[in-house]
Amino acid sequence: MVNLAHLRPEIQALVGLPGAERLAGLGIEHWIGYTRAHQALAQLEALLTHEPGKVRPRNLLIIGPTNNGKTMIAEKFHRTHPPRTAANGEHEIIPVLGVQMPAEATSRRLYLELLIALGTPVGLHGRNDLREALAVRLMRAVGVRLLLIDEVHNLLGATARRQRELLNLLRFLGNALRIPLVCLGTRDAYLAIRSDDQLENRFHPLLLPRWEEGEELARLLASFESVLPLREPSQLAAPPLRELILRRSEGTIGEIALLLTRATATALRRGEERITDAIIEQTDYQAPSVRRRLIERELR
Repeated sequence: MVNLAHLRPEIQALVGLPGAERLAGLGIEHWIGYTRAHQALAQLEALLTHEPGKVRPRNLLIIGPTNNGKTMIAEKFHRTHPPRTAANGEHEIIPVLGVQMPAEATSRRLYLELLIALGTPVGLHGRNDLREALAVRLMRAVGVRLLLIDEVHNLLGATARRQRELLNLLRFLGNALRIPLVCLGTRDAYLAIRSDDQLENRFHPLLLPRWEEGEELARLLASFESVLPLREPSQLAAPPLRELILRRSEGTIGEIALLLTRATATALRRGEERITDAIIEQTDYQAPSVRRRLIERELR
């Protein structure tokens, strides 16, 4: 009998399927926990529990490279605190509201994103003060206790005047609703928040750096291995293989996930039940820097 102790129980139930069926299920996302992610979730829980209602609630700024798990953490927290029906059955309670800073960042577009998330889409045109009043009234009505804003680095793409407007908007929402704000983004998100002294003092930064060689990486790869539908252990956490995975992926969790998913597909197509050094090397995958160089070459 094959020992499947390296797999999560729900994945053990899948590995008896033919390779083609396991290939079809590779797109399913799984939560992969690690120390920084657990720290972030613990801080989010503390904010949600203790900060609403305070005159100056504390905020959190989660910073990291693109594709390094920020949005995954936000979505995990959001799923833990989903909307629910109010006791009177008349409306929803939305304890955690999540939006993205628009690519074309303006206060008008951010209010529009908030209203869409609240289930009240409105047109882009119209008075901004009315849109603001409606958003605040609805957020109070549905009991929002924490506001998540992803892609905050988009703010730096706005003009200086619009940047000030958006920063003022963030401060206003925190003050008016007395709820904590959680912003997520790249290093540029920190630069944007830092440009406002009052906001900088209220935002505690939490860094999600690129992965480096070490035991934390080993634990992460062991977690990944537990959700890959392969019957034999690949020993991804062993030094030779983990160093190769780190080098090829360039150290972000999203790229590690993409590389391992494609390597699993390569193994299954070959009729193999584990990932080897050769499979990692031969898998059809290009690191971000390689992709950028290819695009730049085509654009010349």
